[in-house]
Amino acid sequence: MKLLVIKIETSHEVEDALTIYAQDNLNALGTEARKRSDFEQAGWLHDSTVVEMDDIKDLPKDMQFMAYFDEEADKDALVKKFNDKLQELKGYGLNIGDGKISTSYIADQDWNTAWQKYYHVIDFSRHLAIVPEWEDYKPAFKDQQLIKLDPGLAFGTGNHKTTQLAMMGLERAMIKPMSVVDVGTGSGILAIAASKLGATDVMATDISDESMTAAKQNFALNDLNNIRVQKTSLLANVDGKFDIIVANILAEILLDLIPQMDAHLNQGGQIIFSGIDYLQLPKIKKALDDNNFKIDLTMRQERWIGLSITRKDQ
Repeated sequence: MKLLVIKIETSHEVEDALTIYAQDNLNALGTEARKRSDFEQAGWLHDSTVVEMDDIKDLPKDMQFMAYFDEEADKDALVKKFNDKLQELKGYGLNIGDGKISTSYIADQDWNTAWQKYYHVIDFSRHLAIVPEWEDYKPAFKDQQLIKLDPGLAFGTGNHKTTQLAMMGLERAMIKPMSVVDVGTGSGILAIAASKLGATDVMATDISDESMTAAKQNFALNDLNNIRVQKTSLLANVDGKFDIIVANILAEILLDLIPQMDAHLNQGGQIIFSGIDYLQLPKIKKALDDNNFKIDLTMRQERWIGLSITRKDQ
């Protein structure tokens, strides 16, 4: 089996947006970002890190973004969609770099393991660390919870700022055992984090078959049996209510989620949003206000916004 590779010479400013767009909108089998700065900084480390010059000679000045699709995917249509997305992001004021797009085909086993050398432990917080399954990690605190991941053909690895903002909000909200739904779960990282932080019951939803497979594999890797999965669009056809709704998805998709939330949020519950470019925040604020929600906390890292949200009458 071969994979279609869409390769974009771009800027780190649009890494998160392109990743979420490729995964949630185009159903990419995987994504990868290679930044020239990562290789250059690795060469400064006083350890055993070796930087191969062949790894860096073909990189653009800032970042190379790659999205992987089945070889039967419509190459021309995907190139057009990525071009359109880049122009949309440019319109938001983001630097898209050269924006040059190229395509190629590779054997899937070539990519499946080669990227692993660029993915390492993320020591996220006092309570959580994200650990790829092939790495041996000894936490400084014995009670630090480890989120073991094998992202396989990608989805979330925890590197993205949007994921980390969502995890910050989740840690803050989880003050006692609660029920959680992770909307658009991807690799399942936020559902796993909720379970590790003490959630009593977790639901993970996604519209992608590939996400459902990757998430189930990661739940098993962490020996978790309190996470249910449901393939659906956002919260459509989901039964029951939850203490926490967490969603790390693009703003335009969050706008579709907001009208569904009231029916699935327990009294006194909280909502955690991430994946919002700061220029999109006014639209989110208006939609929340129109649906009887208010923002209690705003978190920001560079251009990306995370929100903690409750009902107005709480």
